[in-house]
Amino acid sequence: MKRLVLAWAATALAATGAAVAVLGLLGGVFTGTSGRVLSQSEIRAALATATARAPGTAVPKASAGPRGDKVIRTAGGTVIASCAGGRVTLRSWSPAQGYSVDDVDPGPRQEAKVEFDADEDEGTDVEVRIGCSGDQPVMLPR
Repeated sequence: MKRLVLAWAATALAATGAAVAVLGLLGGVFTGTSGRVLSQSEIRAALATATARAPGTAVPKASAGPRGDKVIRTAGGTVIASCAGGRVTLRSWSPAQGYSVDDVDPGPRQEAKVEFDADEDEGTDVEVRIGCSGDQPVMLPR
């Protein structure tokens, strides 16, 4: 009987070790993670698009992103822009929850814009106009 319990324990330990090894190798397939460490700018960009804000409560903010791009966050959504030679180009735009994209003029131009339209009873529409100050994208007043 003692030999049977010992054999069972050894088999259980081997099976557990094999399962842990397989999950370690294939874990990314099941969890969707790549195991790659993100840079600070990648984390900021991911958080900017993932963070939902109540309409009308967010103050526009901007932060530096990869390749000199600037992330500009508003209540209506997030825009990533860059400047070269005094001309601005919108690299990407993403509406916040409760908003949709209505009109986009991505440039490259002296001024680029994107309009985020509020869904029913969600808030007010947000127009984001962006220009360049030197080689840095800046949000322009309405």
